[in-house]
Amino acid sequence: MYRTILIPLENSPTDEAILSHIRGLAKLCGSRLALVHVADGHMARNQKGLNMAESQEMRDDQAYLERRRAELARDGFDVEAHLECGDPSTQILALTKRINPDLIAMSTHGHGFVKDVVLGSVAEAVRHRTDVPVLLLRSRPVSGA
Repeated sequence: MYRTILIPLENSPTDEAILSHIRGLAKLCGSRLALVHVADGHMARNQKGLNMAESQEMRDDQAYLERRRAELARDGFDVEAHLECGDPSTQILALTKRINPDLIAMSTHGHGFVKDVVLGSVAEAVRHRTDVPVLLLRSRPVSGA
């Protein structure tokens, strides 16, 4: 059913919600997993255009993705990791076109309508701009947040 599942990660505690949830579904379906993180800081957004070296943010993001990839691989999953740069929703959608997943599975913060309008919502942008089914899982609030 879901041969490939694309999982956008943001390198934060909210990632745990979707990774914990998707394991059972992926095992049941024998799915290949594709992790993606979009570095969206100033250096990441302008690296190619300004021919700049990789930033510490990007190195940290790559290390995080590799840790998550290795963790899932140790658990028996066929998994790949992609580090993209730029606007998160645009880059997630571009990767979706390149790898053709059967499902996009993402955690959301669950801010609510007004805060999402003000802050923007990557999950909402992806959901509205793709034909691929999207599984949205609200993460649990982090204490103190």
